Amino acid sequence: MINKSTFIVFDERRAKRGAGLKIQINENAYLEDTEIIISCKKIDDSILKIMAMLRVMDCKLIGTKENETYILEAAKILYIDTADKKTFFYTRAEIYETPLKLYELEEQLKASGFFRAGKSIIINFNQIKALRPDLDGRILVTMDNGEKLFVSRQYAITIKQMLGVK
Repeated sequence: MINKSTFIVFDERRAKRGAGLKIQINENAYLEDTEIIISCKKIDDSILKIMAMLRVMDCKLIGTKENETYILEAAKILYIDTADKKTFFYTRAEIYETPLKLYELEEQLKASGFFRAGKSIIINFNQIKALRPDLDGRILVTMDNGEKLFVSRQYAITIKQMLGVK
């Protein structure tokens, strides 16, 4: 059985240029793997962002809590922090330890919307609810769960680039 659905999605920036985003879904019970094909006139920032969002949805990480190992979806991780030479994943409600180092995770997750926010922290850009400038060039970030984190002055430029501002 094959079901076909087409959605037309508009966002303000694309609508101003007269461009809409058309999403077509073909549901086929006989397919073994999901395949996503992106057709575009030119690869631009919006296409790259879509690709990054798709990658993070498929990315899995291993974390431990109370001597149990968990498989975590990277998209659900709010931020990653180090303390006492240990690295931790923070989700909405739980904290998991990982054997990976911060620099390894930064490299692995960079294309998925994660960015270095300080010497010991990586933040998932897709889990940010609000931003506010703070003292000395820092940025106060409010995460989707209400938790507040700081982006240091040294890394504030990265988040500004991700937002497309100078």
